[in-house]
Amino acid sequence: MAKTVYLGITGDIIHPGIINIINEGAKLGDLTVGLLTDSAIVSHKRLPYLTYDQRKQVVENIKGVAKVVPQEDWSYVPNLKKYKPDFMIHGDDWKTNYLSKIREECFEVVKEWGGQIVEIPYTQGINSTALAENASTIGTTPDIRRATLRRLIAAKPVVRILEAHSGLSGLIAEHAQVTKEDGIHQFDGMWSSSLTDSTSKGKPDIEAVDLTTRLQSLTDILECTTKPIIYDGDTGDIPEHFVFTVRTLERNGVSAVIIEDKKGLKKNSLFGTEAKQVLATEEEFCEKIAAGKKAQVTKDFMIIARIEEIIAGYSVDEAIAKAFAAVKAGADGVMIHSKDKSGMDIKEFCAKFRAEYKNIPIVLVPTTYNQFTEKELGEWGANIIIYANHMLRASYPAMYKCAEKILEAERSLEVNDMCMPIKEILELIPGTK
Repeated sequence: MAKTVYLGITGDIIHPGIINIINEGAKLGDLTVGLLTDSAIVSHKRLPYLTYDQRKQVVENIKGVAKVVPQEDWSYVPNLKKYKPDFMIHGDDWKTNYLSKIREECFEVVKEWGGQIVEIPYTQGINSTALAENASTIGTTPDIRRATLRRLIAAKPVVRILEAHSGLSGLIAEHAQVTKEDGIHQFDGMWSSSLTDSTSKGKPDIEAVDLTTRLQSLTDILECTTKPIIYDGDTGDIPEHFVFTVRTLERNGVSAVIIEDKKGLKKNSLFGTEAKQVLATEEEFCEKIAAGKKAQVTKDFMIIARIEEIIAGYSVDEAIAKAFAAVKAGADGVMIHSKDKSGMDIKEFCAKFRAEYKNIPIVLVPTTYNQFTEKELGEWGANIIIYANHMLRASYPAMYKCAEKILEAERSLEVNDMCMPIKEILELIPGTK
């Protein structure tokens, strides 16, 4: 009877090093490849470019692979215990990298049935991380980008979105990351805010319904990034205008549009208590949502209903009623907004919404109740957390302070430490090295 062999991989980029390990594993016996699922990967790394089914189709057609099974955990241990292979095979680079702790666990667990771990010398000249980074510089397509948000929602407990108002801020959202004990933390996508877009242009945040003007900033971000974008659609204007917005955004690869249930002259929600008559009726709001859903071409694009009842002085129950109606009209998710710094009205809304809809995404923008962590908000039922204006708010004081120092010193020497070196700028912007 042939020996059994286990190999765990992501399978997003198949390079000579992976082929070498597969060949070596096949020499030992029947090779089972544990293909990491999207959810297993995004707990520690960026969402793979290819879906699980696409990666599976590639791997199962590689010579030497007997079968492909899902590995639903970042650690190999659960699948090792499930399949109890005679051999586990892995590159020897895990002795010193971020998988060293998992390596120790694997050695302990295979002892239980007398299995062995075979470590293959690392293939020199191959760097999977660098290959992935190089792939990201190539860019993406509207179809791939558009579909990514739904994949992220399905794979991650909480999807982390950062406001971007320019190509430069988009690059920061694209590449910023920190390494923590549980893996690499990074932003999953970008929020194209009408507030920060207009403010960055030195204009008031009033809804002139000029999609063409907004599209220039949006295009700047699309051209230099690959992550999904959620677009702030304000009220969406009349249904006929909203249909045009949906078709334009979808065609450009935007993943979702969020529209609010207000009407009339725009007034930012953070200013004062708004009169109740500025909110659209349930019928008006649902008509717009239904028109947008009917207009979209793909199943990937999302229309998310922003519920303003609480911030306008209505009760949580009235907000819930509007949210339920929006979902029944076709909304793919709901955003709930509040100025209450305690966040308790948001928590109550989430609990009541989740009692009725277990899987419809909830979007939160915790600008005023920012004492809560993403994990805590996820426990309330949130799927998407948007940091809605922080990039612009951080840039203004930094630029103003720089300008003041130059005026005070009558030279620029004093601001050297405040400024990014020219060399780093050249390295940041693609094509300028």
